[in-house]
Amino acid sequence: MKKYILSVLVLFLFSCVKREHKDTGTLLYFDLKGYFTKEVNRLQQNSPLVNKQVFSKGETEQKSIKITNWRSELAVFEAADINKASWRGEFKIKQLGDGISYTTENEKIPVKKLEVFKVGDKITSIKIYKSSENRLYSAIDTLIYYPDSLYLVQSNQKIKLLAPKTYRIVGMFNK
Repeated sequence: MKKYILSVLVLFLFSCVKREHKDTGTLLYFDLKGYFTKEVNRLQQNSPLVNKQVFSKGETEQKSIKITNWRSELAVFEAADINKASWRGEFKIKQLGDGISYTTENEKIPVKKLEVFKVGDKITSIKIYKSSENRLYSAIDTLIYYPDSLYLVQSNQKIKLLAPKTYRIVGMFNK
């Protein structure tokens, strides 16, 4: 009887061990996270001067700065990666001449469209369109990235009983 109880206890303990999910390494869609990880590393190393414009609450502020934390600056782009396991198969893929488009109509997925344009193997632009909505809140975000040229983050938010809010960040690389 003791052996039986001990066996059940050991099996129970092993069943409670957190098992790591092994990623097969195959991505179904464009590797946005991987691309921006490389961009962050490259920009951290090159440390380009950026003319940054922030529009919020009807006012515009503009500065010429060196970004010290590109990971934070471009985090919103990396966060829009569509290669989440639960989103697998949710996007329609369409060739666009020199680009590719990934779109979904799934209301639970905030990234509605991702467009990646290339010349040869070099990415020339990435455009991301997001929207989310619930009973109290709605937001429409547009993210655009032109390597070594410009990045834009624009958001239009509406919270019930409050005035709509729009903000826009534009970073233009100095050459």
